[in-house]
Amino acid sequence: MSELFVKLWENGTIALGVWETVYMTLISSAAAYLIGLPIGVILYITDKDGVKPIVWLNKILGIIVNILRSIPFVIMMVAFLPVAKALVGVSYGNKAMIVMLVVAAAPYVSRMVESSLKETDKGVIEAARAMGASNLQLIFKVFLPECKPSLIVGAVISSVTILGYSAMAATIGGTGLGQIAIIYGYNRYNRDIIWVCVGLSVIVVQIIQEAGMFIAAKTDKRKKS
Repeated sequence: MSELFVKLWENGTIALGVWETVYMTLISSAAAYLIGLPIGVILYITDKDGVKPIVWLNKILGIIVNILRSIPFVIMMVAFLPVAKALVGVSYGNKAMIVMLVVAAAPYVSRMVESSLKETDKGVIEAARAMGASNLQLIFKVFLPECKPSLIVGAVISSVTILGYSAMAATIGGTGLGQIAIIYGYNRYNRDIIWVCVGLSVIVVQIIQEAGMFIAAKTDKRKKS
């Protein structure tokens, strides 16, 4: 390993980069789900085959979600800089990056939620209806509980995607492993630092993946029966 790597390791720069990447990923994932989950539920229940069909609302939401999903992330970072400044007061750094990550991930999450809800067993829905369940009861006592494992898997996939996007934080003055790889690796021709950042990213992804799959398995009633 190069002397620069040893110095970065000893002064805690690499450890700090890992932490900054993790916290950007976790905060962005949580915020994206807070926004994307209700949107996904609305898309599902207002569909023509949903429990409360509202075609015009479904189409408008669907178009907005599809437009946001179709924008490449690197372009979105530039286009939404004014949005970040309006929301968090700055258009650079980790705060701005988190805004970009949420804007990019929330539409993706909403479609994953909608897809998960569509997997709900029709027999369970009909049984709940026969017992007089309201639409709200169907959502909170049937759809979401039945789809919990799928929703958790979707959260894991979204978090891994967000972590990949977070590597671009350095382009708008953010920090994390991406910044270390670019500034200390690419710009200074230190390939070992680049590959260390790659390896650390892989480790973080594996931890998220394994933890998420474990939780999903524990909540899957089909595997318990």
